[in-house]
Amino acid sequence: MFSLKALRKNKTVRYGVPMLLLIVGGSFGLREFTQIRYDPPPLQMDPSLEARVDPERQAGVLQEEYQKLQEVKLDEWRNIRGPRPWEDSKEYQEQQRSRRSPDA
Repeated sequence: MFSLKALRKNKTVRYGVPMLLLIVGGSFGLREFTQIRYDPPPLQMDPSLEARVDPERQAGVLQEEYQKLQEVKLDEWRNIRGPRPWEDSKEYQEQQRSRRSPDA
């Protein structure tokens, strides 16, 4: 009926069928790749974060944080102004160091 030579010369078989296969196959492939975005990753929590969420272990974490706050000296701080966008930061840092060195 149809010979192989006739099918090779047919433009529909030669160009159309591979194009349809590419379009249909591409849609299935893209569906798999785009589904990865919506699949939830396995849930793994940091142990410190897990302790904050767990009510039984939360009391110990609060005590640790309270101890850290007790060690911080909040009365001995200095407000240090950073350079403005129009100022040269290197020059400003040198000025700050020269002002700070006599105080130390």
